[in-house]
This record gives sequence, C-alpha cells and structure tokens, in this order.
Amino acid sequence: MDYKTRVIVTGAGGFIGHHLVKYLKEQGHEEVVGIDVKFPEFEQSYADFFFILDLRDQQLIASNLDIFPKNSSIFALAADMGGMGYISSNGARIMSNNSMININTLAIATAMKFEQIFYSSSACVYPEYLQNDENNFKGGLKEEDAYPAQPQDGYGWEKLYTELLCKYYRESHNLNTHIARFHNVFGPLGTWDGGREKAPAALCRKVAEAKRDGKGFIEIWGDGKQTRSFCYIDDIVKGIYKLSQTDYHEPVNLGQDRMVSIDELADMVMDAAEVKLEKRHIDGPVGVRARNSENSLSKSLLNWTYDISLEEGIKKTYHWIERKVYESPADNN
Repeated sequence: MDYKTRVIVTGAGGFIGHHLVKYLKEQGHEEVVGIDVKFPEFEQSYADFFFILDLRDQQLIASNLDIFPKNSSIFALAADMGGMGYISSNGARIMSNNSMININTLAIATAMKFEQIFYSSSACVYPEYLQNDENNFKGGLKEEDAYPAQPQDGYGWEKLYTELLCKYYRESHNLNTHIARFHNVFGPLGTWDGGREKAPAALCRKVAEAKRDGKGFIEIWGDGKQTRSFCYIDDIVKGIYKLSQTDYHEPVNLGQDRMVSIDELADMVMDAAEVKLEKRHIDGPVGVRARNSENSLSKSLLNWTYDISLEEGIKKTYHWIERKVYESPADNN
C-alpha cells in the first residue's frame, strides 16, 4: 500500500475503527479519513478528516461521492452490532442494516476503483454444530470450518454472506479484497454499558459497580462454563494492517487461541479490581457453548500473533471502565 494513498475507515466512530484510525496514522499514512454515523464517544478522532455519513442511504452516498476519491484504500468496519444480548434480540435490524452498509460499500469501492478493501468479518460465521460442547471441543476453529454453513444468529449469517459478496466482487470486478474474522475483540474506549457491550466490558462494569456500591456479588448469564477466546484491540489492529498488505483474499482468523470460561474471565476481572465477589448465575442469552480461534494461517501468512496476554488486556480494560463507572452515579434502585 502506498503511504501517499488516501485511506478511508468506515465505522471510524466505533471501537475497532477508532483504534484503527490511530494505528494507521502511527504507520505514517498522510491522510486518514473517518466515516461513521457518529463521532468516537470517548476521545477525539485521530482522522485527518471525519465525515458523518449513513452508509445505508444510497441517495446520501451519491451526493457525497467526493469523499471517496478514486484509488483510495478502504477499511470497512461500519456495522450495527453489540454483545450477545443485543445480537440475539435484533436479528432483522442487524441483518438489514449491515447488508445495506456492506452492499453499498462494495459498490463504492468498485465504482471508485479502490486499491483495496478490507472487510471485518466475525467468528460468528462458524457453524453452531461445531461449538455446542466445551468438553468435546477439539482445538480451535479453522477458516475452512465455516462450511457446511450454520452461523450463529442473523449477525453471523450476514457476515458470511458478505464474505461471499467480497469473493464475487473480486472475481467480477477485480476488486482487491481482504477479510478477517475477529474473535471477541476487547479493550478501552469501547462500549461498556447500555446493552451493546460485550462480555469483557460487561464483566468489568459489573465488578466495578459492585466495588463502588459495596455489593458482594455479580450476576453472570448462564452457568459460567461457556468458553471463548478474547483478543486485545492493539493486537487486532496490527493484524488488520498486516493482512491489508498481502495478496491473500480468503478469510483469516484474528484472535487469541487461548480459550477460557466466562467464570475464569470474571475471576481475571476481579483480580484486576483486587476484589473477591460471589458469582451468581442467572438466565440470559449466552450464544454457542465453546469457541476458540485456530491461528495457524495468521501465523504462517502474516507472521502475526498476539503480544498482549489476556490478563494484561483485562487489567487495562478494567481500569479504564472502572474510571467510567466511578464518574457515573450509583444506581440506588
């Protein structure tokens, strides 16, 4: 990628997009453009230019094509998404919104002859039948395991559909596509309350609130034995950038290959907070039973692996969320 090329990040007001904009500037890109329906919530964007634009709206896009000059590179991270609670109860909204965003983005990339498009997919594309028993889970999910398809929820189906759409745009329009499947990305400056937060942020918030309010317990959805792997944001943006520099066009896993239970994750959060709380398990959406990333391809193709341990990442994330919690009023209900 030419460092003088204009680089565009959609979803630049969101968690991963915001961190990616900062990383691209650190790599020396002279002009990074952020596009989203909102500005970053927790700090000012590092983008040279930031445009508010709804990528679902074709008419609005057509009247703003000047922000998409020819021969740019684009990192497509714009998406309607959230944690398990949000994904499991908003299937129609997520599928329709994200399909419109991605179809329009690929059409722009083709019309403006972009040098490359990076698409952010998800581990949710992997079949549920491979992830239904933590006791029998053999290793991690390899990229070829996505078929025969049975993704998790509408979010997973939409991601898998767009992976195929990228393939067909590459074959039909010679579009240079790159695809990464993210496995549970977490870190500071991300959503931590309101229902769209993911498990690491939700647990950090619950522990911080219990610590602030003098409660001796936190509530956890499910039995706490469901397993996942979690990857810190700094490692993810490095992987995104490495993949965008390659000539490889098939999906690539980006995530840690260390699987932990939700109860173990909660214990890590409590260690970071230096408290010991009772874990009370309650009914709630939990997703698949077991999921882990198999990283042979990312290691051989990109020479990429994660540098930040889960414990270190959780500590950084917890202390950022704790500050946000202590800035918020306690719930006295």
